[in-house]
Amino acid sequence: MQAVILAAGEGTRMRPLTESTPKPMLPVADRPLMAHTADAAVEAGVDELVLVVGYEAERVREYFGDEYRGVPVSYARQEEQLGTANAVKAARDHLEGEFAVLNGDDLYDPAGLADLFSGGPAVGTYEVADPTPYGVFAIEDGTVVDIVEKPADPPSNHVNVGAYVFPAAAREWLDVPTSERGEEEITDVLDRVIEEFAVRTVEIDRWMGVGRPWELLEANEWKLGDLDRRIDGTVKGDADLRGQVVVEDGATVEPGVVVEGPVMIRSGAHVGPNAYVRGATLVGADVEVGHSVEIKNTVIRRGSNVPHLSYVGDSVLGMDANLGAGTQVANLRHDDESVRITVKGERVSTGRRKFGVVVGDGAKTAINTSLNAGVVLSGGATTTPGETVTRDR
Repeated sequence: MQAVILAAGEGTRMRPLTESTPKPMLPVADRPLMAHTADAAVEAGVDELVLVVGYEAERVREYFGDEYRGVPVSYARQEEQLGTANAVKAARDHLEGEFAVLNGDDLYDPAGLADLFSGGPAVGTYEVADPTPYGVFAIEDGTVVDIVEKPADPPSNHVNVGAYVFPAAAREWLDVPTSERGEEEITDVLDRVIEEFAVRTVEIDRWMGVGRPWELLEANEWKLGDLDRRIDGTVKGDADLRGQVVVEDGATVEPGVVVEGPVMIRSGAHVGPNAYVRGATLVGADVEVGHSVEIKNTVIRRGSNVPHLSYVGDSVLGMDANLGAGTQVANLRHDDESVRITVKGERVSTGRRKFGVVVGDGAKTAINTSLNAGVVLSGGATTTPGETVTRDR
């Protein structure tokens, strides 16, 4: 079976992290987000990956090449991001017979996909407590009879996870009208399939949609938690590495450092001396974590520096950022409400009592900067010495 993986969008809700990186290529543990999707598809038995690319397409091509884990890879370009049906339509010339469609920014368990791929038409579902923010399936005797977007009165708790197996006939049904959102929706194609075929449901045991910065943290919490301990880099003196810790070849951990897993320290990174890194934390390639720095539950992307005497918790730092000495990140509201951050110009709840900051590529803080919980620093932003930052910049 062919699996079409949708990866053409920029991911505007993930800004500023996607200002130079397509969302599917943001890091989750030791590989891009989309690679976890591709891995699950390969483990579930697909014969070919068809990757739909657009924004920063070369980043995707460079990583996956013409073959990934022994499976051939082909590419289709979506020139304009006009919706999911439009994205699959871009891949139409590659499709032969029954085909699967997956979101490149979602995580799926391979066993669930294997069940999904065992015979279609089929849709992946996931049971949630509150289905109102999702597309929700109406199901009778295990067969889908309808899908309702963000219903006030949901027909079930089984939500759409963007995982489908379409019959070959659906290849000719991808020309759909533009929706009220201004997009060509894959769910309109699914409506036609439901009319023509019996569409079975497959429960996906574990699934996560990754669209906003705090969800990138959650994705890393999941995948870092699956790590096996591996120490290939240089660990000096009395450094204390506890639990699920990976130190890649080429990484260095100095004396006095305490690392409590799950933590991954990637090649070229340098930690310490006397730093404290605790899970779930991803220290990216060529990152510098200096003397007496504490990092907690944070993603730090390639080439960034947290040199010394700083605290960073529950945060996401982009590439080549630099936090001046004494930078302190607040990550907790004293009223116990969820931290709110700005997404596409609106302040929204993260649903997390603890969340720190989002720092764009190349941003720099001056010495003794304090960053309030929920602050977003855009790419290249700067602060002044001793400044307390309570608003985005």
